Amino acid sequence: MAPDGSEQDQEARAVTEAALFEAFGGVRGMVETTVPGLVFVAIYTVDHDIKTSAIASLALSVVMGVARLARKDTLKHAFGGVFGVAFGAVFAMISGNAKNFYLPGMLYTLGLALAYIITAAARVPLLGLILGPIFKENLSWRKRNPGRLRAYTKASWAWGLILLAKSAILFPLYWWGNATQLGWVKVALGIPPFLLSVYLTWIFLVKAPPPIDVIAEMEEAERAEKAERAEKERQAGSLSG
Repeated sequence: MAPDGSEQDQEARAVTEAALFEAFGGVRGMVETTVPGLVFVAIYTVDHDIKTSAIASLALSVVMGVARLARKDTLKHAFGGVFGVAFGAVFAMISGNAKNFYLPGMLYTLGLALAYIITAAARVPLLGLILGPIFKENLSWRKRNPGRLRAYTKASWAWGLILLAKSAILFPLYWWGNATQLGWVKVALGIPPFLLSVYLTWIFLVKAPPPIDVIAEMEEAERAEKAERAEKERQAGSLSG
């Protein structure tokens, strides 16, 4: 018996939630991207020692990365945060400017915002490229599923504009504020914009048509081809007999 609309909606919500958690690392991913910066600014606020603050935040990031590896999580989540913190820590220590600890992440955020906006405007939304393989639809949403294309485009616009607004707050602080002000504001802006972006993405995708499972289609086509080949071989054997 086919599931009713309510069951289909619940299944769509569950699948979408699982895909978003896989793509963006879930709650743990938010913690891992926020806590090292919190440690840096907290220590720097107390003793204004760039080296101590940078090493402490980097050590914590490494520990969290190793913990992910121990749990056999994906490498992108295990190493992404470590490399980001390491780059910022080294940059801050070499330059002697504590604000430079945050600059690599700020540049990455700005670049990501522009990527979301440009790809959405070009009708090849970045979010579709990220989530398509997770939903097993690959690029089928571009030509075969216009409802999914619209959802991915809206979500990419949302991510781009939210991250652009975040950059518009942080860069003036980098130029004219001090390291402590920049650090605390960056920590405060770590999770809320991310949660808003993920929530809007979830809303858009839940309301969109279901993904076309191109992996299943390919497997079905392969099975049909094998069956057809086997049938031809059987018929050829019967004729020769």
